[in-house]
Amino acid sequence: MGMFATFMREGGVFMYLILVVSMMGTAIAVERIICLFFKYSADADMLWKKISKAIADNNIESAKSFCRGGAAPIARVFDKALQNCGKSERELQTAVDEVSLEVIPDIDKRVSYLAMLANIATLLGLLGTIQGLIQAFQAVGSADPTQKASILAGGISIALYTTAFGLVVAIPILIAYSILQSKAHRLVDDIDEFSVKIINLLSKSFGDRRGNVS
Repeated sequence: MGMFATFMREGGVFMYLILVVSMMGTAIAVERIICLFFKYSADADMLWKKISKAIADNNIESAKSFCRGGAAPIARVFDKALQNCGKSERELQTAVDEVSLEVIPDIDKRVSYLAMLANIATLLGLLGTIQGLIQAFQAVGSADPTQKASILAGGISIALYTTAFGLVVAIPILIAYSILQSKAHRLVDDIDEFSVKIINLLSKSFGDRRGNVS
């Protein structure tokens, strides 16, 4: 801990700015991991098998029970479609589109901030290095000739602290961004895929039944 405090102090003000970026990135990454991998995650294929079987058995209430109260976006899409079963395909499509527009922003929320924070950390590290080099060369210009070498070496080493810290912060944030973005895309792809499937299944199922009744 004492070594880290010394590292921060010697690196200058930009070290503290990078630390703030690190804390922001960590907070966003943890919150998004909890949401995307736990709260919003669901086995869409398994859920679809259960729901489609219940619909085929003409047991809509059972199908609704599989997704009722679920926080996963795909469960909310299925639930909305099942609530509107028996309506025309156009009305069903509108209902599903409406809930999709509600849940997709929740999936993508704040993920893009991680890429921005990683870039900011890198740029702050570069700015700190430039400032450190400027200070080092200014000190050398006015220093005693016997001390110039040690002052220059010390200034350069201190300046590089910010670059190193900026990269140490930026790389994990970029990795988290890539993982979370990939997961978010998979969740959105599931919504796109199974929205079409549930609409087609309900339209065909209830269309056939209306045709048989008539």
